[in-house]
Amino acid sequence: MATRLAARLGAGETLGDRVMKVDHAGEHGAVCIYRAQRWFARWRAPEMLDELDEFLAHERDHRARFAAELRHRNRRRCRSYLWCGLGGFVLGAATGLAGRGAIAATTVAIERVVLRHMHDQIAALEGVDPAAVAALREIVAEEQAHHDRSAEHSTGTGWSRLIDPLVGASTETVIWLGMRL
Repeated sequence: MATRLAARLGAGETLGDRVMKVDHAGEHGAVCIYRAQRWFARWRAPEMLDELDEFLAHERDHRARFAAELRHRNRRRCRSYLWCGLGGFVLGAATGLAGRGAIAATTVAIERVVLRHMHDQIAALEGVDPAAVAALREIVAEEQAHHDRSAEHSTGTGWSRLIDPLVGASTETVIWLGMRL
């Protein structure tokens, strides 16, 4: 667990600070994914619009929670913030264009990785940074719900076999880079 959370910390920066920065950037990426998917879903998967709107609202709230925590800590956003947004938009556009199965498989792959990291972050920060742990715990249940609901849509679509390894590895890489930038 500690290996996965290894970070090159800036002057006076704590592990909790870095986790908040990286998770804030990740939530920005998620907002951009859902925005792009929603745009294409109007034509490719209109039955998913309500769910995408709900997920998008959650991710905007998560991003705002992490941003508030960064302001409280007097920390700037992560250097990967804009890259997460750009990458999220491209991924969201591609999977939104591909339709329902690809949209759902993307959420499953991302949330699988994100949930594992958040649980690791909570364990590493427990007793060390109560504010970071509280922020993470507030978000985990909604991320789990995104995963579980999307898993129902992606079963048997074939998209999971293609998207899961690619998006899972990409998400791991983005988190790894964010912890080190």
